[in-house]
Amino acid sequence: MREGWYKARLGELATVQSGSGFPTKYQGEAGQAIPFYKVSDMNITGNELAMIHENNSVTEDVRKTLGAFLFPKGSVIFPKIGGAIATNKKRLTTRDCCVDNNVMGVVPLADKIDSDFLYYFLLRHDLSEFANKAHLPSIKKTVVEDWPIFLPRAISEQKRIVGVLDEALNAIAAAKANTKKNFQNARALFESHLQSVFTNRGERWKRKPLGELCELISGQHIDAKDYNTDSRGVGYLTGPSDFGFMNPVVTKWTEHPKRMARKGDILITVKGSGVGKINLSDIEEVAISRQLMAVRATASDVQYLYAFLSTKFDYFQSLSNGAAIPGISRPDVLNLICPLPPPDEEQAIVEKILAMSEETQRLESVFERKLAALEALGKSLLHQAFSGQL
Repeated sequence: MREGWYKARLGELATVQSGSGFPTKYQGEAGQAIPFYKVSDMNITGNELAMIHENNSVTEDVRKTLGAFLFPKGSVIFPKIGGAIATNKKRLTTRDCCVDNNVMGVVPLADKIDSDFLYYFLLRHDLSEFANKAHLPSIKKTVVEDWPIFLPRAISEQKRIVGVLDEALNAIAAAKANTKKNFQNARALFESHLQSVFTNRGERWKRKPLGELCELISGQHIDAKDYNTDSRGVGYLTGPSDFGFMNPVVTKWTEHPKRMARKGDILITVKGSGVGKINLSDIEEVAISRQLMAVRATASDVQYLYAFLSTKFDYFQSLSNGAAIPGISRPDVLNLICPLPPPDEEQAIVEKILAMSEETQRLESVFERKLAALEALGKSLLHQAFSGQL
């Protein structure tokens, strides 16, 4: 063991405490005395290193009346029950606060462990490591208290390590943000080109309903008992969650297929929040759910139609707005007017689109590898920090 370091239980260094139930009538708008956080506050977007922000609050009188625990500034809070555990969000509080009974907090003992050091220790671990394997997983206080931690005795040394991690992980976060931005720019350039193709039409172009250029196959629901994740039967696509950048990825199979799409069909999402999202099937045969339709080109190049439909996401979204369950109908797709160039121009357009698409996919692959490398670097630094190597 490194000199000056020792092994302890987390419960020896911090107080582990669950939150309290707060009836809605006691929860006020932001600005009252004490911020009040729920599981939903764990899911705020942005940098994992960001502190949690005030969203709601309660009064001190309410807190005392309900006997709610007051988590001091510098506590680490996280979801302790259900699917929220999988989000793996931990937040370092910047004010004294209260939390609801689905949230757990760890309060560092100031003379034993630095709050930022504690935060980074918990950041290193997946919350599922603390959770039981019940149908509705939960995190028990005793499990968190018994969690072993290896740390320096001197608070000054803990703070030195925190400083190293702050600088390195903030640089990694900035690099991740820059990488994501570069990819967004590449995709925006590709989408801008597609828009220009159908805006700058030539004199020989015609306009035809999509129904004259394709066959449309509506998907059909398959009960959960009739599909599997064991590769038995044919692939089954249930919606845009199965979509990749251009081609779908099968994660479910069925031995009871109903409606089938085939290689070369354009898959369009027609129900749910993803209405208008598309993919191009590269699978010989695959079952599709009622959330999808398959556009099968009959009188135009499929790549041309795919490019055209990829510019219509906002249009299809606008058709589905206001519905209790967002969705578009077969006529919405079949009656869509498609600008159609003569065959020689169509072929040239398709070749250019394919070239740009391949380059965009290549860039996406590069950016994904870079993001994975940055993620691995961050985990490596946290491992080094808590094994006495920094």
